[in-house]
Amino acid sequence: MPIYRQIIDQIKYQVATGVLREGDKVPSVRELAGKLAVNQNTVLKVYNELCRENVLRIERGDGTYVSSSKQHISASEREGLVAEILREAVVQAVQLDVSLEQAQKLLEKEYETITSARKKSI
Repeated sequence: MPIYRQIIDQIKYQVATGVLREGDKVPSVRELAGKLAVNQNTVLKVYNELCRENVLRIERGDGTYVSSSKQHISASEREGLVAEILREAVVQAVQLDVSLEQAQKLLEKEYETITSARKKSI
């Protein structure tokens, strides 16, 4: 998996679990690139993608912050985004010969893990 995709997934995970909350400032492109030992253009690509997805917002001259995507995306749009992600997961599950029951159990387990972590951080 490309490094920029790994960084995107990690930031989204931190937002989902409540480690990063709405309004939190994230490190600058330069800071995060230095901390992760990656090119600044990689981090810039990550931040731009997350802004496009309404996970982050850039305040010119002030920094980059976690946004509240719930306020900017309708319920039907959120459902569509989740359906798209789940479609990819289903394709992988079918290709790996994972049964529907196994996939449901895995989804439930992951959902519980993340919501539990989120409750603990609040």
